[in-house]
Amino acid sequence: MNLFVGNLAWTTTQADLEAAFGAYGEVTSAKIMTDRETGKSRGFAFVEMPNDAEARKAVDELNGKDLKGRAINVNEARPREERPRSGGFGGGDRGERGPRRW
Repeated sequence: MNLFVGNLAWTTTQADLEAAFGAYGEVTSAKIMTDRETGKSRGFAFVEMPNDAEARKAVDELNGKDLKGRAINVNEARPREERPRSGGFGGGDRGERGPRRW
């Protein structure tokens, strides 16, 4: 089961997540999402646990609990929605507005 973990302190590490969730069962992966340009934490992560019962127990026990000074939000991650891809630098369909006039 894939879990979403939000409201993370900026100093939270992958090892912190593995330790917190590891208390409830096996952790397959823990990935803190980072900003592409700065490499800094975006304040949320995904934790994967292979046993659904253990993952549900972790959600029940850790949601709202303190981790490094922040009350974290933990719930089952929703599947990623497919979004239409734009055509380049902020693209979109420029055809409906007519030709560009510089």
